[in-house]
Order: sequence, then C-alpha cells, then structure tokens
Amino acid sequence: MSDTGFDLPEPPVFTEAEMAECEKTGDYMPVIYEWYKYVGMMAFLLGHIMPESPAFRSVRPQHYYILMGLLNRCGRLILANVALSENGKFGETTAIVDRCIFEAALKIIWLCFKDDPEEFNRYMGGGLKTELELKAEVLANIAARDGVSLPIEDRMLRSIERHVQVSGLSEAEIQSVKPLRDVASMLLALGHDRLFYVVAQRLGSHHVHGTWSSLLFHYIEKRDDDSEFAFGPRGHDCNTYIDQFNFNALFVISAMQGYSKYFLDDDSHKAMFELLESASVKIQQLRNAIGDA
Repeated sequence: MSDTGFDLPEPPVFTEAEMAECEKTGDYMPVIYEWYKYVGMMAFLLGHIMPESPAFRSVRPQHYYILMGLLNRCGRLILANVALSENGKFGETTAIVDRCIFEAALKIIWLCFKDDPEEFNRYMGGGLKTELELKAEVLANIAARDGVSLPIEDRMLRSIERHVQVSGLSEAEIQSVKPLRDVASMLLALGHDRLFYVVAQRLGSHHVHGTWSSLLFHYIEKRDDDSEFAFGPRGHDCNTYIDQFNFNALFVISAMQGYSKYFLDDDSHKAMFELLESASVKIQQLRNAIGDA
C-alpha cells in the first residue's frame, strides 16, 4: 500500500486504566467515538487511492466514479456526524445523516457484490431520469416564450448535459433503464433478514420523514407542570446514541471491504481486508461490552 503515497491512519489505542473505567461506569462512548472517527479516516484513505496506483485493477471509469463517490460520501458524512456529536448535541441530525451513510454503504456493497454493468446503469439512471424530466420542463417553458431562455435555465441545461455526458449513457438509455432494486430486496439478496431491514432502514425513516415516533424521540417532551397540554418543544439536548456509532461503523467497514476487493489487486486487497477486519473485530467487541454494561 505504500506505493499509493498515503500513510495509514493509526487505530485508536486505550490504556488498561481507560478501558477499566469504561467497564466500571458502563460508558464506552469515548472509545467507540474514536473508532468511529477511525473508520471515517479509512474511508477517506481508501477512496483516495487513485486509478494510477499500481495496486489498482482495470475498471470502467464510470464504475470508479460511482463507487469512489459513494465511499467519499460515507467518509464525509461520518466526519459531519463527528462534528455534530462532539459536544453532545444534535442527535436528531446525526440520526438523519446515519440513514444517508447506511444507504451509501449498502449501494457500495450491492454494486460490488453484483459486479454487473447493468446494475451501475440502473444506479445512474435513477437520478438522471429526474434530470431529464427537469430538462423537458425547462425546454417547454423556453418554447412557451418563443425560445427566450432565462440565465438560470441555461445553467440548468448545461448542468444536466454534463451529468448525462459523464454517465456514458444516452438519453434513450437513461429513459429505458430499469430502476435499482429497493433496499429490502438488496438486503435480502445479501443474506440479511427482515429484522435487519426494519431496524436499519424503516426505523431510520422516522428521522428522515419526521413521523410521530420521530417527534416523540427528538422534538417534543413531557412538561413538568400539570397543563392540559402535556407536551412541549424539546431543546438541543439530544445526544447521539452509542449504537449509532458502532452499527454504521461496522456497515461502512463491510462496504470498504467490498470496495477494496473490487478495485485492488489480490495482495493489496488482502492487506486492506485484514486491516479493516481487525477494526471490525474491535468494534464488535465493544458493541458486545456495551450490550453487557
């Protein structure tokens, strides 16, 4: 891996006294928080190994763009969660970001698992169909003005054209491509059960869509007085729950292992896989300790 020009981030190290204190208090947050940051740093490292590296396999550029972009998304959103949760606030926001991290990691795992150009086309087509719908609306509005366009419309059309051009797909191909499978189907095909889907995706939807359960969880709270209205607004006192750190850290590690296998030669992948697996084992041990605390 040294040929890439990167220094590997050092995994967090804790003294026996620090771990004993966690065991005594049942508070493992300082430890899992550092491991979470480490996973984010590894995502940045892996995502910045360039195709020019001698360790890189020969792949289609569009496949690299998609998977590298998704992994960079994971790393940057982990960094955002680190910043948001540093002072024990904005747990309501990290819960929303968690859902985004999970879906990005799942798509990496799925695309690497299938290793099928059609699946990559489905991924690109899903977003580009919306762009083409916007293009049609903009062109119709321009036509209604006898061909006079607004500056914002010109910028929109240029942006859409660029997105389509880089995809390598024609507009006809985009319109005809099938949608990417839904999350439940992906998870089932990857060997996960319905419970995993409900916990990882459906419960995460509460925070994205602002359901009643989400309001009770983060945004309203029981009042101390005997008012007829029992609940009032909740302030900025929502911590990020520790399970949010360990669950997504483990899932992003799985995504990085799939990414590594897809892009790196056998020797480099083996070294990266073992490094990531050692982190996964440590985080899983902490997860078990938290459950026992």
